[in-house]
Amino acid sequence: MTKNYGPEYIRAIAPYQAGKPIAEVAREFGLNEANIIKLASNENPFGVPESAKQAMAAAVAELGRYPDANGFDLKGALSKRYDVPADWITLGNGSNDILEIAAHALVERGQSIVYSQYSFAIYALATQGVGAQHIVAPAKAYGHDLPAMLAAIRDDTRLVFIANPNNPTGTFIPAAEIDAFLAKVPSHVVVVLDEAYNEFLAQQDQFESAEWVKKYPNLLVSRTFSKAYGLAGLRVGFAIAQPALTDLLNRVRQPFNVNSLAQAAAIAALNDKDFLQKGAENNTAGYQQYVAAFDKLGLEYVPSYGNFVLVKVGDDAGAGTRVNLSLLKQGVIVRPVGGYGLPEWLRVSIGLPEENEAFIEALTVALAE
Repeated sequence: MTKNYGPEYIRAIAPYQAGKPIAEVAREFGLNEANIIKLASNENPFGVPESAKQAMAAAVAELGRYPDANGFDLKGALSKRYDVPADWITLGNGSNDILEIAAHALVERGQSIVYSQYSFAIYALATQGVGAQHIVAPAKAYGHDLPAMLAAIRDDTRLVFIANPNNPTGTFIPAAEIDAFLAKVPSHVVVVLDEAYNEFLAQQDQFESAEWVKKYPNLLVSRTFSKAYGLAGLRVGFAIAQPALTDLLNRVRQPFNVNSLAQAAAIAALNDKDFLQKGAENNTAGYQQYVAAFDKLGLEYVPSYGNFVLVKVGDDAGAGTRVNLSLLKQGVIVRPVGGYGLPEWLRVSIGLPEENEAFIEALTVALAE
C-alpha cells in the first residue's frame, strides 16, 4: 500500500502551470526555435535593459560571495523611489515569493483568505499551501467586485488578495474604489494589493499606492521587476508595508532570496526612465494593434490595462484548447486559461509589432480551420 506523505491540503495542490518554453514547443512540433514567437508569459518584449546588463557585469566579480541578505542598496533605492523608510520594504524572489510569504506569515491553518474569481492563480496556491480556507468572491465583468469581496470577509479571514490590474483578465479598479474598500476592511485583515502590471497604466489611471501604506497599517503593496523592467529571469519582487507587517514577513522570508545579480540589475532598472517609456509606448501601440484585429475578426475581448489581452476564441468549452493547438503548430505560444474557468478564452501578451502581427495572422488561420 502506497503511503500518503504530507498533509492532505498539500496533496490537493495542483502545481502551477507556467507558459510553454520555446525549446519545448520546438521539440514537440518540429519547429525552428528562431521562428517561434512566445506571447504567453507577459514578458517584456525588449528583454533586459542595457543599464541592468551593465550593472550585472560589474557585479559578476563578487559572485563567489553570498548576496546581501538584507538588500541594503536595493532597499535604499526603493525607499527613495517610493518615499518610505527602508524597513517598510521586504524583498522577494519575484512577487510570487511575496504573496507566498504573506500567506505563511499571516494565516494559520483553517483560517480564511479572500480573493476574486478569475484572479491570479498564485492566490489559490498560496491559500492551499498554508491549509487555509478559500473564499472566492464572484467576479464582476471579469474583474474584482470589491463590495462582494468586503461582504465575503469573515471573523476568521486574515488576508485579502487584490490584483490591480488583474491577471489574467486585465481589468482595473480605480483608485477611489480601492481607497473606499481599504477604509472598510476590518483591522485584523491584511489586504495584499498586487500591482505587478502597474507600470503599464495610462497616466490618467496611475496613482501611488505606497501613500496608502502610510494611512492603512493593514495594507501590503506588492510589486515586481519581472514585467515593465524586463527582469523576469532574475526574479525580483518587493513589498511595501508598515514595520509590524514587514517584521513578520522577514521572519519567514528565506535568507538570500534575491541574488546579487538580481539586486544590481533591479537598482539600475528602477530609474531607467527611457526603457520604461519605450515599453509603455510599445504596449499602447500593441494593444491598439490587437483590438483592431479582434474587432475585425468579430472576437470578444476584455479591455485590458496590462501588457496582455484576454480574447474569446469560440463559444464552446474546447475552443481555447483547439485554437491554442493550432497556434502552437504555427509557432506562436499564447496562454490557455481553462484553469481559470475560462476555457473559451486565450490570454496573449503584447509583443513587438512584428510579433503581434504574426500572432494575428496565425489566429486568423486557426479560427478558419
